[in-house]
Amino acid sequence: SKTALDPDKLVTIQIPPTLKKQLLDDCEFINHLGKLVKLPRSPNVKDILKNYFDYRLKKCGSMADSVEEIMKGLCRYFDKALPVMLLYKTERQQYQEACPANVFPSAIYGAEHLLRLFVKLPELLFHASIEEETLTELRAQLLDFLRFLQKNHSTFFLSTYHVAEDIEISSDKKGD
Repeated sequence: SKTALDPDKLVTIQIPPTLKKQLLDDCEFINHLGKLVKLPRSPNVKDILKNYFDYRLKKCGSMADSVEEIMKGLCRYFDKALPVMLLYKTERQQYQEACPANVFPSAIYGAEHLLRLFVKLPELLFHASIEEETLTELRAQLLDFLRFLQKNHSTFFLSTYHVAEDIEISSDKKGD
């Protein structure tokens, strides 16, 4: 049996309204309109995390080490969480085709899927034994990262999605 999550012990991560709308639109496109994010994405998750690190380095060099650790951690969480909890059912076949065993999802997927990680992060961090002081710093860094995503919304997020059938048809033709 799963241990119940105590809501008081969860790390709260406030997702800015524009990014919440992005999550809702993403869900709508994929689950109701049958569209998918065209892969590979550019910039991908690794690029976005690197952009944020560079941005923080310019802004405040002394915090660079902790920011770098948090970005590496986010990347690892993303790579592990994507196939298990960040994909919608209709995206699973695309994942199988886009991510062979030796390829990390962070090199293929972009901001749309990275943003979904922030919805699951409170639950994931609940299971990690992190000291309160570290969690407070982590929360502040994650919020700053979300503001960075929001500020660069048009650079990182897609404005259009692709019809899933197009992807399936192109993969069916390989067998002809």
